[in-house]
Amino acid sequence: MKLCFLVEEQYRHDGMPVEVIRQLTTWGHQVDVLRPGGSLLRMTEALQCAAHDAWVLKTVSGGPGLTLLEAAAVAGTTTINDARSIRGVRDKALAAAIGRSHGLPLPPTYAAARPELLAEIPESKYPIVVKPADGSSGRAVHLVTSPDRLTEMLPELAGEGMLIAQPYVPNSGVDIKVYGVGGELYATERRSPLHPDHAAPERSVPLTNEVAAIAARAGAVYGLDLYGVDVVLGPDGPVVVDVNDFPSFRQVPDATARVARAVLALAARGGRAAEPAEPAVSPRMPEQHEAPGVGASASGSSGSSSAPAVPAAPATPAVSPLRSGSAQVLLAAGKNV
Repeated sequence: MKLCFLVEEQYRHDGMPVEVIRQLTTWGHQVDVLRPGGSLLRMTEALQCAAHDAWVLKTVSGGPGLTLLEAAAVAGTTTINDARSIRGVRDKALAAAIGRSHGLPLPPTYAAARPELLAEIPESKYPIVVKPADGSSGRAVHLVTSPDRLTEMLPELAGEGMLIAQPYVPNSGVDIKVYGVGGELYATERRSPLHPDHAAPERSVPLTNEVAAIAARAGAVYGLDLYGVDVVLGPDGPVVVDVNDFPSFRQVPDATARVARAVLALAARGGRAAEPAEPAVSPRMPEQHEAPGVGASASGSSGSSSAPAVPAAPATPAVSPLRSGSAQVLLAAGKNV
């Protein structure tokens, strides 16, 4: 099988996706790696030359990778995740509207093109959480305690573009991160970025039925196959505070092989069309007494360590050149270029 990974500069040396790429090539598949932030190419020629079974995106919000992935999708290439689904969660203002309209427990959300417009939020809604609409990895997330504090922060927020604000959900200071991979769900607990002084080491935790049901529905609502859902346990129950595509999968057992198998399976069946209207997900949810890190799947299996039975490409394929005017971009198997 022939795959193309779009990897932003920030993730060039991260285990996710570097280890996944290495695993796929070890299994005999061709993996071309394209750095969207460091390559100049003519889009039409690139897409005509690069006949891949699927393109996979590991990029930062606001980076050029999503544009390339969307172009590949328009050209008929399978994308993992679905390019439209990624766009739906990369814009946090849009993600909030989508989630709330489909019954997910998200906080009420305000959006503002300029930070000073957030001053119109009623004082009764404070404290509020303010973050960039295209933020990722906990970047520039602020707990704002009062309108006066918001005024003090306006210069700091000025360069962040579109912002969203949500009423703060009181919680213990830890977030639950639920990872979805290959139809299975895994839960970890970690310190909230809003509570940096809270002592909460990251660890696997049992996945309750309630949280698992919310995470499974989030995957279906947004049309994602590889994803993460951030949940806080508020006074009225679990609340979704973020959804992201292709996360780190930290603390997921045998994460590299699981993600690699999921990529191959999705590529083999041509990905899946995003169907956000009514999810058809009915996974077996793990009970609270199950061991931490045990996956939940429709079949009740947590998966094996072997690669799925999908067509394999030659282990050492030729390099494919993509011409870009006077520049030439080389996609080398399993290598950053």
